[in-house]
Amino acid sequence: MPHPWRRWKWWQRWGRDPVVVQTLRSTAAATISYVVALRLSSEPAPLTAPLTALLVVQVTLYSTLTTSLRRVNSVVVGVLIAIAFSALVGLTWWSLALVILASLVVGRFVRVGEFVPEVAISAMLVLGVTQVADTAWDRVLETLIGAVVGLLFNVVLVPPVWVDTAGDSIVDLARRMRRLLLDIGEELADPDTAARPEPAPVPEAAAPAPVERAEARLYEARRLDNDVADVDAALRQAEDSLRLNPRVKEGLLHRIVLRTGLDTLEISAVVLRVLARSLTDLAKERQGARLVRREAGLALRETLRHLGETLVSFADLVTSHSSDGAETAEDRLGEQLGAARAARDGAAGLLRAEAAHDPERWQLYGALLAEIDRVLDELDPDHRGRRLMEELDRHTRAREERRRRVTSLAGRARRTP
Repeated sequence: MPHPWRRWKWWQRWGRDPVVVQTLRSTAAATISYVVALRLSSEPAPLTAPLTALLVVQVTLYSTLTTSLRRVNSVVVGVLIAIAFSALVGLTWWSLALVILASLVVGRFVRVGEFVPEVAISAMLVLGVTQVADTAWDRVLETLIGAVVGLLFNVVLVPPVWVDTAGDSIVDLARRMRRLLLDIGEELADPDTAARPEPAPVPEAAAPAPVERAEARLYEARRLDNDVADVDAALRQAEDSLRLNPRVKEGLLHRIVLRTGLDTLEISAVVLRVLARSLTDLAKERQGARLVRREAGLALRETLRHLGETLVSFADLVTSHSSDGAETAEDRLGEQLGAARAARDGAAGLLRAEAAHDPERWQLYGALLAEIDRVLDELDPDHRGRRLMEELDRHTRAREERRRRVTSLAGRARRTP
């Protein structure tokens, strides 16, 4: 038998998986809505209620509320269209075509979002099953039951806050960027070793050419765009989980911290892609020779190593939940930034000396240093502090503007006779 602590760790790991949580919650909400609909609806099998609950229950309370409103709106509009057509023309092939056309057009105007097809589906089901209005309104009742049960399910059993999941994604992204920087550094310092990462010896003919290795690094840098998109999706889910959540007191601050942190890593990923592009151009010009001299390569490897550690320290700072953890991560970030800048200055001196003997490549050397500087500037705590204040001010101004609009509308409503 497994130890109880191991079973708890297993459940804790799976309990943080959005797929597992969504599966369990949707199943429970759909079952409850079906039981309620059996008592309130005249249909013998009110499957519309559990279907609505499945579509309504989301992994966050905010998305559940917005989905419920759009879902109910789409079904009611579809039923009204079906009742109108059944009273006028009944079900024929051309009336079905008109119902679908009218439903899709009207669905765009009533702003049901992704539930535009649901307007046509509801209209077709009501028109095809029966022409009796009572049965059509049963479908509306079942939809309301499913939406209400799904909404209450998430209100009573508040969904988890997915900040930890988004934080793990941000840290993983920073570690992948660090891994790429280490590979580039090895290529600059010792291309022979970089060509043979496997422990077993590789024949000389099997080793990829320098240009091919540089292009492989460029391909890895481009793949970071997909990684950033995945992290952005996880972060949007975390932001939704913080909205309207009674367990969160500083949801806006959490959202801004994570969002600005991802923005910084996204900018760094773009710079890394440019860096890999510069190294690819340099490898093509070198035609199989070393990209830089050994001394400069070692200095650049040290710079990129510290830069990668700085990225990971920055991600730890962004995702830290406690003040002690944030303070430790900030201290570590400052140390890594200082080490990276010192290594960068040393590499700059060696590259300047190398450019004196090879002036045709000073632009590429300067581009490498400029790209490293850009990442270091983005990760600087002072720069991040300014970004946070700007975002907080922007959100505060937007909130005040919405409040003024609501106050203005309320005042006009009171003055209207």
